[in-house]
Amino acid sequence: MIVFMDESGFSQRPSVRRTWGRKGKTPVLEEQVTWSRFSAMGAVGWHPRRQQVRLFLSLRPQAVKGEEIIGFLRSLRRHIRGQVVLVWDNLPAHRSKLVRQYLEAQVRWLQVEWLPAYAPELNPVEDVWANLDGSELANFVPDDMDQLHRQITRGARRIRRHDQLLWGFGEHAGLLSKRDIP
Repeated sequence: MIVFMDESGFSQRPSVRRTWGRKGKTPVLEEQVTWSRFSAMGAVGWHPRRQQVRLFLSLRPQAVKGEEIIGFLRSLRRHIRGQVVLVWDNLPAHRSKLVRQYLEAQVRWLQVEWLPAYAPELNPVEDVWANLDGSELANFVPDDMDQLHRQITRGARRIRRHDQLLWGFGEHAGLLSKRDIP
């Protein structure tokens, strides 16, 4: 399985998008000023022989560091059987000593490939973040972090149910499409 991984952050500040409103009435978003945020780790995995695509998502209240990345990779291992090629960027946490040691101990099932610097368009997980931002989180002003968590989870469920959307993210990144796989 080929797995692309990326991290992002979500806060209570709304993603302001164009919207409809009553004529003469400009829509107003009243946000609460807070610095609370979720760190998200996401992965999109393609299994070429089975023509299967999957989305994995983990939300954490703290910043993404080496320990969190290792926890996410362990969780991936529980959900994915067989060999995995992990493709990710050069985030400093990915190159940390702790993560490198973990990766070296996992060579039986895990091979790591690095994306080139400054090439987010090659990572389909970036499209997952953009899709969440433009759909469930567009103009959404949560009252608290629990409401934000539920909205992000709702969006991830929607994306998982529509595997054509995940295939589309892969095509947008210039990867193989479903029709190209024998």
